[in-house]
Amino acid sequence: MLRQVVSLPPLSLVLIALLVGPAQAQGPGQFAVSSADALATEAGMEIMAAGGNAFDAAVTVSAVLAVVEPASSGIGGGGFWLLHQAESDRSIMIDGRETAPAAAHRDMYLDEDGQVNRDLAINGALAAGIPGAPAAWVHLAERYGSLPLADLLAPAIRLAEEGFEVDQKYQTLLNFRAHIMLQWPETAAIFMPDGEVPALGTVIRQPDLARTLRAVAGQGFDGFYRGEVAELLVDGVRAEGGIWTLEDLAGYQVVEREPIRISYRGYELITASPPSSGGIAIAQILNIIKPWDLSELSQVERVHLLAEAMRRAYRDRALYLGDPDFVEIPTDMLLSPHYAAGHRAALRMDRALPSSALAADPALPMESDNTTHFSLMDADGNLVSGTLTINLPYGAAYAPPGTGVLLNNEMDDFSAAPGEPNAYGLIGFAANAIEPGKRMLSSMSPTIVKGPERVAVIGTPGGSRIITMVLLGLLDFIDGNGPESWVSLPRFHHQYQPDEILIERGALDDEQIAALREMGHAVNIRVRPWGNMHGVMWDRAAGRLEAAHDPRWSSGGAEVRSLEPNQGP
Repeated sequence: MLRQVVSLPPLSLVLIALLVGPAQAQGPGQFAVSSADALATEAGMEIMAAGGNAFDAAVTVSAVLAVVEPASSGIGGGGFWLLHQAESDRSIMIDGRETAPAAAHRDMYLDEDGQVNRDLAINGALAAGIPGAPAAWVHLAERYGSLPLADLLAPAIRLAEEGFEVDQKYQTLLNFRAHIMLQWPETAAIFMPDGEVPALGTVIRQPDLARTLRAVAGQGFDGFYRGEVAELLVDGVRAEGGIWTLEDLAGYQVVEREPIRISYRGYELITASPPSSGGIAIAQILNIIKPWDLSELSQVERVHLLAEAMRRAYRDRALYLGDPDFVEIPTDMLLSPHYAAGHRAALRMDRALPSSALAADPALPMESDNTTHFSLMDADGNLVSGTLTINLPYGAAYAPPGTGVLLNNEMDDFSAAPGEPNAYGLIGFAANAIEPGKRMLSSMSPTIVKGPERVAVIGTPGGSRIITMVLLGLLDFIDGNGPESWVSLPRFHHQYQPDEILIERGALDDEQIAALREMGHAVNIRVRPWGNMHGVMWDRAAGRLEAAHDPRWSSGGAEVRSLEPNQGP
């Protein structure tokens, strides 16, 4: 089902789409996919090699990731797909974010003392929003694809039936959630066949999920949201204390939204709009730093400036952003040059401003790192950037019996109480409070960057740090570098609260860290890296595509192919 909430103009998919101007309507003659799993990348490439377009491939990549990367996304979750249609020069964001059930209410996770019961918000059936992923797949296929939905879902169905091999990422993330999943033996039996985290190379088969995928392939929307699968989902959710109804499922609607657009240093940025907070936050940061030539700054000055801009954008995220169908978001104000100038007025290049000193100090909630992303482009220049999630690793850790559908725990992305942080430390207020039918705020930031000669599709998982990772990646692109550089770039992050700069180990040397601390910054060095960025770039001047996946995880895959002789796009 579709609810169209905006009238998209002709110049209007972590999937990322790249914008191609009308003068460059000629496609690259090559096609590319970069995703978090090599099996998904290969499946998407085969769809385009068989004559499918980028939007067909986006469905296939999304569905395969739902099977082989159950810690990060799934048919029981949701996401944002940023699309660009080359022929019409039109960009659209497909909002397949989860929604709160009709029986949800603002205080549903508060105990008798008014404190948030975090266990209820992240574990089991009550933590799950109504999934949007399968509706979005159907929408993409029917509105923008060129091949039958059954063909697009066939690779995912085969992998669910025949299985895939456990890798290190599967093990690492399951170790984090195994003790929760064991509360539901039927779910644990799917992902831990012998009652423990499986050994490397163990084959994981999901026959129930294959049946559910077949229902979607054969019946479209009704295969998941009505009929037998819907009844199994609702029965399983309610048996474990959840509040879903058949009406919640049947009433789910995909929304098409106009992306956020700004210009920076001669490039056009096209990125996710609310209920994603990413596009507005990235645009705010770029507006704040616009007067500075970053190439003339030392590394310490550059990190300081960006951290101060990040601090201010994340404060506004907490105060103003939510589901635009429920709250009025002051987008024009937040993106205005005058508002950016106001933020700059208290920004000193020699001293950090404590977050507590900013006006109307809010506290912030957290989002999971365990989202996923893919970027792709077809030979005609159609683009998709998709960012998909079920929130924490393995979502709510519960799959209603007979469905194979691992539920999300996205309800934790709402503000369960004013100023109360979520599982990722992000805070929110009334704009992101729980309401029936509402979409929870997200940091997912599928993005397109268009320049005179080069176009980039970029995105990453990473919870609250998605925004700053995409920011650093797009700045690296604008500086002239390719996707191998963006995805490998050392990372740092500030999200207003907690008031500290997070850095990856090795991102800065001891002298640089000491200088930032002398300026008043708290610096937290993280042992584990974060993110899993995937990028595709079209260099029109050189006549080639480039694709790269994040080296922090070995499971990713990036591939570029040329059209074979006599092969049409």
